[in-house]
Amino acid sequence: MEGKRPTGVTLIAILTIIGGILLLIGGIGLVALAPFMGQINVNDGTNTSNSSLSFVVNGTNVTIPNNTLFVLCGFMGVIGGMLIVLGIASFVVAWGLLKGKVWAWIVTIIITIISVVLNIISIVAGSIESIGFNHKWNYNLLRTSIRLR
Repeated sequence: MEGKRPTGVTLIAILTIIGGILLLIGGIGLVALAPFMGQINVNDGTNTSNSSLSFVVNGTNVTIPNNTLFVLCGFMGVIGGMLIVLGIASFVVAWGLLKGKVWAWIVTIIITIISVVLNIISIVAGSIESIGFNHKWNYNLLRTSIRLR
């Protein structure tokens, strides 16, 4: 006899779906924006158009040359593609959690452990906000009554 799915697992699956949606939106945005960023033409007031980007940072003129813009746009496209893949993977994991699949439970535990490690690193850098959230996820998934069989 199968028991009812725990509320904590349902909540984690819903949050995973929301995270997947945000990853997809961000990934699609980066992939869509990358080709346009490489086409930046700035008129510097001398009636010549160049493909470098110049701006002032803390009183210092900074110029990003054309080649660097193309490389940055390439990275934007790659990062966007990776975000799309992670968004799709989030939907698959959320489906697995909702269906009570053991592999989804294991993947979620691994991801939250990695997140805790990254949060500990970010605490060293000065941020403490998100570590409690990840500990709550691990607590919910590791309770005996919630473990998926």
